[in-house]
Amino acid sequence: MIKVSSVFLRIIPFFLLLLTGLQAQQSKKIIIDADTGNEVDDLYALARIFLEPSIEVTALSAAHWQTSHWSEPKSMENSHRLNQQLLGEIGLEVKTLRGAPARMYDWGDRAQHSAAAYEMIRQADENETLTILVLGALTNAASAVYIKPEIAKKLQIYWLGTTIDFDSGVLKRNDFNSLMDPYALDYLLDSEVEMHIMPTNVAVAMEIGFDELESNIGKHFLGAYLMKRWKNHLDGARRNRVLWDLALVTAYIHPEVASTKTITTSKDSGNRPITFYDSIKAKAIYGDFYKTLLAFELE
Repeated sequence: MIKVSSVFLRIIPFFLLLLTGLQAQQSKKIIIDADTGNEVDDLYALARIFLEPSIEVTALSAAHWQTSHWSEPKSMENSHRLNQQLLGEIGLEVKTLRGAPARMYDWGDRAQHSAAAYEMIRQADENETLTILVLGALTNAASAVYIKPEIAKKLQIYWLGTTIDFDSGVLKRNDFNSLMDPYALDYLLDSEVEMHIMPTNVAVAMEIGFDELESNIGKHFLGAYLMKRWKNHLDGARRNRVLWDLALVTAYIHPEVASTKTITTSKDSGNRPITFYDSIKAKAIYGDFYKTLLAFELE
């Protein structure tokens, strides 16, 4: 018979509790804000980050794309519905929140007071730092800072948008995400928010063909769901797409698939250091996506 001392038995729960605490600390907690109803790429990016064990998504908020010429009457609601639908496909429970129905206002209280904005404020108040991955318009995050400016210094925002000439440092705002809420972008550039930007002229390297993507993931149940989104989209007949947002989320998960450059922006763009992604390894990003998705099985 093996005798175990009572002291040892008392120590075991302590070490188990310590191990659990260390595992919790290792998990990065983030909020994701996505205009999922707008394009095809959001669902692919969301699927990738939801399947990442090192990250805990504490909230998923819906962004509008109301300014677009091909917008639906309630674009944010469309994004909210697709967010919930994807979680159902994966079998996950994540807090989903409605964001602003349109861009920030032109005068007076310019903030859009939404559940998404107030969730960002709540989590910022409860933590030393808060990371938000924004895949569309910056309306929800900018509104949160507008409502409570003191949270700005706590925020780390990773966003896909703008184009930049790395030689001249000229920053342009003629891309889709910027145009959905120009004021929100200017407001955050002028704030104390720590910003990490994936320019569209870098993310464009993520162009891929339908046949190549389907041959890699089409036989997986979640892959088939994602390919259905491609086919059923407004321009589903397209044979090639750029999965923009997948570049941003993968670069956040695996920094080694991208490189960054810190640039001090011009006076009309905040006049402060901003971290820009200046290159990505598209092949490695897709390889990581295939491996992660194909390994996923519903319990």
